[in-house]
Amino acid sequence: MKRLVVSKKYDGKKLINFLLSEFNNLAKNTVFKALRKKDIIVNGKRISENILIHSGDEITIYITDENLYGGFKLDVIYEDDNILVLNKPSGISVTENSLNEKSFTKLVQESYKTAMPCHRLDRNTCGLVVFAKNEASLNILLNKFKEKEIEKYYVCIVNGILKEQSKTLEGYLFKDTKKSQVYVIDTPKTGYQKIITSYNVLKSNQDKNISLLEIKLETGKTHQIRAHLAHIGHPIIGDGKYGINEINKKFHAKTQYLMAYKLKFNFTTDSSILSYLKDKEIKLKYKEYENLV
Repeated sequence: MKRLVVSKKYDGKKLINFLLSEFNNLAKNTVFKALRKKDIIVNGKRISENILIHSGDEITIYITDENLYGGFKLDVIYEDDNILVLNKPSGISVTENSLNEKSFTKLVQESYKTAMPCHRLDRNTCGLVVFAKNEASLNILLNKFKEKEIEKYYVCIVNGILKEQSKTLEGYLFKDTKKSQVYVIDTPKTGYQKIITSYNVLKSNQDKNISLLEIKLETGKTHQIRAHLAHIGHPIIGDGKYGINEINKKFHAKTQYLMAYKLKFNFTTDSSILSYLKDKEIKLKYKEYENLV
């Protein structure tokens, strides 16, 4: 059972379109079957038709995880006795959330019972996630991430052509937990936290008016990359919250083009049983992003 709340983006849209956007591996036939069986509930009422939905509607679906997420297979990028680095697909949260879906961590623990995540990625951001296989490694890695001794790099495709090839952006971010949204401004203000986001332009396409960026997070706040880039006028393609719907539709982007593609283990202090990871770099290829630009 999964419980979803309809966002403003899908106000007045068809139920099936909403569900297919939420679960990338969900087949349209599966939804029609669930409707026939009245396994979908909207605002407390079981339905059998592909109705129009509205912002704030509460939808409960009784569809198996296998049908929602597909025959899930872990994409292991690196593994040793102490850690595990996996490529998380978009559309699934690292840990439990209000959607009552099976988390990425739960799926990982079906194969690695003791594995625990050392950091998070947004639900719709794909890419590298580090898991510790034992408590000693977990404590070390949590500290290393906190002390910025593990650097995180991302690639993304944004709308527009940036004026400068590389830049370190500074701003101030406020998190509205009720709306699950953040806001960025340029000057300090009570309740706002300072954020630093560095980018480097990897490729641009004037005809498509898009750019491929490498991002390095100097600080790691909720939705930081997405909100910061949107704030400077270059939202990520496919971002339903901070992006531009007309542009997302133009590129047929069902999810945000944002990938956590590289980790650098720049240990400068004692790392005990993980000392062998010092100066190690783990990364994913992003050829599909290059081909889009």
